[in-house]
Amino acid sequence: MLSDKRWKLDALMRLLVRVFVCIFAGSVLVSALQVVRGGGKISFWFFPLAIAALACLGMTLVIIRKPWVLENFVRRMVLLLIFFYAGFFLCAYAQKLAGPPHHSVVQMLVATLSFQGAALVLVGHFLREQNLGWAEAFGLKHLPLHALLIGIIVACVFFVPGRQLQKLSSIVMERVTRKPAQEQQAVQTMRGAASWVQRAFLAVVTILLAPVAEEILFRGILYQGIKQAGFPRIALWGTSLLFAGVHMNLPTFLPLFILALVLAMVYERTNNLLAPITAHSFFNALNFVIFFLEQLAGPGSS
Repeated sequence: MLSDKRWKLDALMRLLVRVFVCIFAGSVLVSALQVVRGGGKISFWFFPLAIAALACLGMTLVIIRKPWVLENFVRRMVLLLIFFYAGFFLCAYAQKLAGPPHHSVVQMLVATLSFQGAALVLVGHFLREQNLGWAEAFGLKHLPLHALLIGIIVACVFFVPGRQLQKLSSIVMERVTRKPAQEQQAVQTMRGAASWVQRAFLAVVTILLAPVAEEILFRGILYQGIKQAGFPRIALWGTSLLFAGVHMNLPTFLPLFILALVLAMVYERTNNLLAPITAHSFFNALNFVIFFLEQLAGPGSS
């Protein structure tokens, strides 16, 4: 069963800030790779801005490294906001100087490690602050085979309507904007994968790392924490909106939002995070297989 122990609010806030800092730092490194590899504009100001952004983000991590006390709360909060937002805006401007993104497997590796990879490491530290183990925090020992089976069934049931809903969203977006619907960055990267080694790496990221990290962060930490605070509806709808929005792709926003609602309900029904992790992973695996089968069949197959 899930732990009844409430998350410590200050530890939860530090976790979220650290995750965002890692995402921003990863975006700077991705832009730097793009510039070094000749994929972006070469600007004199890019590297000074990138270094300044990383320095501000590093200071943010230093400020939040320890629990806060009432005596220094205001001073540390002001410093936190200054360095955090300075790092954010410097990151944004550095990315602008780097030019339009060119999605490569190496850049996806950096982005994945800076978000999903960093999230797993930070959640481990967060749980140690709570004096909890992974199994206790997320109910991993509660009827695990039942949870795995439920996850597979949910993924299979949602797969076809999810794909149809995404196609419908793409059609609506194209008619409204009169432009082709933009694919997710991960899909664009998969289209550019030139070798089976690269495809194998993408499979590991898509089917294993991303579902595990995202379910732990969104359902295991955020959903559970907000619900523990007494806001079950905000926990359900808010984390689902955030999950859909973080993928930054309008055609997939609605199907991902509905998927997130389903995953949260599965978590509630099973009391085991293995169920939404399995559903998410199996759903991604089905999409991954279909995508490469369509690639092998040729452009006219879909």
